[in-house]
Amino acid sequence: MEDKETKTEKIEREYIIPLREKCRVVPRYKKANKAIKTIKEFLVRHMKIRNRDLKKVKIDKYLNEVVWFRGIKKPPAKIKVKAIKEGDIIKVELFEIPNKLKFKKARLEKRERKAEDKIEKKKDIVKPEEKTDEEKKEIEEKKVEEKEKKAAVVEEGKKIEKAAAKQVKHKVGGKTKQPKHQIRKALAK
Repeated sequence: MEDKETKTEKIEREYIIPLREKCRVVPRYKKANKAIKTIKEFLVRHMKIRNRDLKKVKIDKYLNEVVWFRGIKKPPAKIKVKAIKEGDIIKVELFEIPNKLKFKKARLEKRERKAEDKIEKKKDIVKPEEKTDEEKKEIEEKKVEEKEKKAAVVEEGKKIEKAAAKQVKHKVGGKTKQPKHQIRKALAK
């Protein structure tokens, strides 16, 4: 029983991971990839994961964004992270999020909250099958009223168009014939 309790414990640690030396030896177009791999290798070694399995290290998207911020050719020389070990899985986050990413993170969280609110509203709406007869009649009456309003709006629009067409027709002068192509300015003088 004690073994199970120790496995579910959270272990939180902060590390400053040096990336320069490992990334220095690889070609320029692979440096950011190597930096990510170096972070994983460092944490597997220091957080004591069996078989050194890199798939058990989960990197936060904001940490990934900081490593890739300056492009594939120039990752940071070192990075400060917070590692949380739950069972065999290690979740890695940035220790301090830069201001630029704070705003981005807040915006994404706000978007997620709105999406959750919409889902909850959809769940709260009662299905039409579960409504009583009186409620069904009221809904049908509202639909009929809406159709009548739309029909009235369409009729009014047609009347207005006819009146406008009559006014144009009875204007003095009528239509003037436009030339098919413009006359050159030199000839117009």
